[in-house]
Amino acid sequence: MTRTARPIVAALAVLLLHATPGFAQGAAEREGVRRAVLDYVEGFYEGDTAKLERGVSTDVQKYGFWIPDDSAEYEGGTMPWPELLEYAREFKESGQPTPSDAPKEIEIFDVLDQTASAKLTAWWGTDYLLLAKINGRWMIRMVLWQTPASDADH
Repeated sequence: MTRTARPIVAALAVLLLHATPGFAQGAAEREGVRRAVLDYVEGFYEGDTAKLERGVSTDVQKYGFWIPDDSAEYEGGTMPWPELLEYAREFKESGQPTPSDAPKEIEIFDVLDQTASAKLTAWWGTDYLLLAKINGRWMIRMVLWQTPASDADH
């Protein structure tokens, strides 16, 4: 190795040593966000309230838009925490499992040290999620969702 190459190699080694923990921490944070979103969707798909409790804050604010069967117009409404849990319980008690090929596509937009944002595509439509790190764990704090857009909308 030449004399001029040694300082460059040393500088690169120092950068890699310092970059690796940041990358690892970033990957761990992204995985924490992903796990919270999976707990949310699997909580509904499986009727598993324990997963919902692990991934969703009890202070969640959830608002959604859907088109009722007897209408061509969207309606909107909230789903407070107790209703969210009840929906999952009723789904489980119905005995009709979610098909194994039901979508649960997660796109993570941004992860900061205390906040994150993601998009979930599920059988019921699209959810835009805002997450917060609460007591060291990523939890869904806000949800804005809608049923799949009709073909007439495109």
